[in-house]
Amino acid sequence: MSVLRKIFGLSCLAIAWNASGAAAPDAAERPNVVVLLADDLGYGDLGSYGHPVHRTPHIDQLAAEGQRWTDFYAAAPVCTPSRGSLLTGRLPIRLGLEAPAGKPNVFFPFSTSGLPLAEVTLAELLRPAGYATALIGKWHLGFPVAYSPNAQGFDYFFGTPGSNDMSPAGPWSMGLFFKEPDSRDWDVPLYRNDKVVERPVRQDTLTARYTEEAVAFIRQNRDRPFFLMLSWNMPHVPLFATDTFRKASGGGLYAAAVEELDWSAGQVVAALKELGLERKTLVVFTSDNGAIPLFRERGGSNGLLRGGKGTTWEGGLRVPGIFWGPGRVEPGVVHGIGSQLDLLPTVAELAGRQPAADRALDGVSLVATLSARAPSPRDSVVYYRQGEIYALRKGALKAHFTTEGVYGDGEARNAHDPPLLFDLSQDAGERFPITEADTARLRQFEQLKAAQEIAAPAAPSELLNGLPPGPGG
Repeated sequence: MSVLRKIFGLSCLAIAWNASGAAAPDAAERPNVVVLLADDLGYGDLGSYGHPVHRTPHIDQLAAEGQRWTDFYAAAPVCTPSRGSLLTGRLPIRLGLEAPAGKPNVFFPFSTSGLPLAEVTLAELLRPAGYATALIGKWHLGFPVAYSPNAQGFDYFFGTPGSNDMSPAGPWSMGLFFKEPDSRDWDVPLYRNDKVVERPVRQDTLTARYTEEAVAFIRQNRDRPFFLMLSWNMPHVPLFATDTFRKASGGGLYAAAVEELDWSAGQVVAALKELGLERKTLVVFTSDNGAIPLFRERGGSNGLLRGGKGTTWEGGLRVPGIFWGPGRVEPGVVHGIGSQLDLLPTVAELAGRQPAADRALDGVSLVATLSARAPSPRDSVVYYRQGEIYALRKGALKAHFTTEGVYGDGEARNAHDPPLLFDLSQDAGERFPITEADTARLRQFEQLKAAQEIAAPAAPSELLNGLPPGPGG
């Protein structure tokens, strides 16, 4: 056994997952899978995660009836790399979805590439097993049609190719995010499969229309297994909500957008129950990254966590993680570590599918934890930013090698030698570094970082393809 294995045990960082030898379930046992993905929703934005104002009874009920994970992570602190990892179970660095500082860290309308077609998404894993597959909402893994959801395993796509702030209709300014929302300020297209059906899209109606499409998809596929990813554009700025929720909310525009998502989740679950599918379905609720403090009252809450979107403080990557499935998910609060990287191997085991054997996965199956409250098999988290490992978590300890603010907000880049160490079990807000850390313990984190860099080499960045010339280009 290597020195690192002796030090860290069977770390789930950069270790390929192998499916168990259990017999594959037949079609009747394969669960439907519904992933409810919010955009820039903070760790503290739900009632079940401690928000005192936001009314989220439907999502909170999922948390109460299922499992609420307190230490659940996105794989990146921004949209594109996070979403790519959720769908493939592989770190963004392997997917070419990281780029150096000063370069785009997500896909833009000028991008000529996308999630590499050689990667295997959840939809591509499940479709050969007879699953109907749909992506309803935001994609952000490639603007060209060649990289659309339809090219990545989804039978049906209804949504936007990127974020709702892409392609401003006029000169860009920060004021666009704070003025009264107007869809005409943004030249955002709405697609049905590979055809534009509206441009600019009426953003105040998006959540409602996504909900209608999601419920219709469930009804149309009630007699076969299905995989539905409902990927709302909200509460990413600019914020939009229907008049009904804007008038009813007591917490402003951000609260209205969040509460409309809660209604949407409730409609999806109600449809599952009406059709008698609740015991045949696994529902997962999460967010692609943390909230962004830069937008103040329109930027959401990460609760007691430090930092937010774009950073590798806990507020950037720790997100809500809720699993619901009557008869499949043992209810309770889980304090073990989980990651969106774990969704693909978890679903693969439940559906009796074998992940591709020609590539390493960075996720582990959570089936035993979901079904029997066994300890989570994951004990590590790697925090990438701009193609670098900024931090590592092992058990309760987290070591920062580099810290930095983002979007002109927060501290300047600061390299830490020795690493800055926190005990997240005592200080989840990362406010009190461990000053008496021994040299041997810090050295262990440096060894783990070096091993991770070898085990997960960087693929050529897809984010640089199509980058126009000029500053930063």
